[in-house]
Amino acid sequence: MDPWSWICELPESSEFAESDSPAVFQLAGDLTRSIQLTVERASGSDQESLSLIFKVIVKGFHRLKSSTIWVSDTCLLSSEKPFLPLVLQLLRELISHSPTTRDSACTKSDLLEVKPGPVNWVMDSHSPESFSSVFNLILLTRLFRLCAFDAPSEVGSFFFQHLLGPHVNSLTCQHAPVLKKFLVSVGVDPELCIVRAASYALSKWMISKEVGLENLGLKQLRSSLPRHPLGFSYATEAHGLWILKGYYPILSMNVTGNNSSNEVHNNIIKFPIVEPKEAVLRYALSHQQVEIIVQYDYSVRFHENYIKVNARVDNIRIHVSKLGLHKGGGMENQIADCYSEEKYFPSRVRVWVGPEIGSSHVSGLSLGRSTKNEEREVEVMRVLKGNFGKGKVAPRVKARARMSTRRKIKDWRIEQDSEGNAAVFDAVLYDRESGQEVTNVKPNPEGFKNVFTKSGGMVFGRDEYGDEVGWRVGREMEGSVLKWRMGGKIWLTYWPNKLNTSFYETRCVEWCDEVDFPLLHTS
Repeated sequence: MDPWSWICELPESSEFAESDSPAVFQLAGDLTRSIQLTVERASGSDQESLSLIFKVIVKGFHRLKSSTIWVSDTCLLSSEKPFLPLVLQLLRELISHSPTTRDSACTKSDLLEVKPGPVNWVMDSHSPESFSSVFNLILLTRLFRLCAFDAPSEVGSFFFQHLLGPHVNSLTCQHAPVLKKFLVSVGVDPELCIVRAASYALSKWMISKEVGLENLGLKQLRSSLPRHPLGFSYATEAHGLWILKGYYPILSMNVTGNNSSNEVHNNIIKFPIVEPKEAVLRYALSHQQVEIIVQYDYSVRFHENYIKVNARVDNIRIHVSKLGLHKGGGMENQIADCYSEEKYFPSRVRVWVGPEIGSSHVSGLSLGRSTKNEEREVEVMRVLKGNFGKGKVAPRVKARARMSTRRKIKDWRIEQDSEGNAAVFDAVLYDRESGQEVTNVKPNPEGFKNVFTKSGGMVFGRDEYGDEVGWRVGREMEGSVLKWRMGGKIWLTYWPNKLNTSFYETRCVEWCDEVDFPLLHTS
């Protein structure tokens, strides 16, 4: 699917210039139904100032009053950037309909005026084929709202099956470096709106996929669902920081433990019977995504015989956002309100940073934190047994020895480690009652207090991870551009909060990326 290249070729198309009929690009279709993107001349325009209007047309559906479900503003072909207004319009409409959190720091109205400069720069610096990944993301996410919410249900089902399903990777950063540059260019606040809108569409598609497979007897479930996590992730460098980001819907994360086991028989996966309350709970929990930002503060020092590269964790921010529209009194919003206190929380964080694999010019990794020797307080009480007095009437005192141990521990245990030339930073949440990792134990009815932020997230500052780590690079590499890799693995756990249910679960996601690292000797 490449509608952007088709759009860019319109001005050179002699067929379109000489015809009064609209040009058509079929986005999806079968024998009787279709979703099309069309373009036609605006009324009153002439050859010197030719104006175009784009439309989204759906055909073959019976319950529609009109086959046109979307109309663009006019695009003037004689302008320097004739199709920039089309991209900006779709982007603004996507942001206006994106899921919001109730505690959002900025309003939608602040973001609707998307600055055209960054978008224009990405369009100018990349070919139409490369920019297609950006346009497909914007178009598909906008079409999700049009087909799934503003049209009859048969249109939404057709969209999921024939358009979103075959091109679901268009809603991710998989193999799309231009999309990563686009997200960096538009800024953090529009980026959040874009990824949350796309993650909401992904979550709905995965829910529909699971429901459809369940109705079919759950055959071939493992091979039908995506094998890699669907979401957004990228690494970048800015102002002396290496930054790693990840946005992943809950359903795209792998299940590592829960209170039920699935049995496989004759290639059919059988799930245990789920109570209606638990089914609604799982539906509500499916509308959440984890948002992770990892920042490393790095520096380069040049010595006589080597170059020293130092890095330390600046901060790690983990937030679990709820993907909901929070408008109207529909069933989905009633469920969201009823289960508003139920949420996943981070239970383990593992991030790493280091040179690319096989870098023979980098050696001598030095860590900056020792393994923690936890303090222990031991209290011992001994009482001797003895008899007082003689005779049967004398009292006899019975005593027993008692020993008690008290241990000082924190909820989070944070360590440094290494894997080859990569420095690893690991933070594990422990259950206070059992002393075991939260990812491996059943829920503690007491829960956790004062462990997370008010919104349920977690922030690790630079003071938590100790001193910086360092690598030594051969001096002959001065002036070269190295590849520096970063990765993360995040575990999220759900324990019942205010709901009386036996359901609990832990999921995890792992990803990695790399940045260009020039070794320049500047003042």
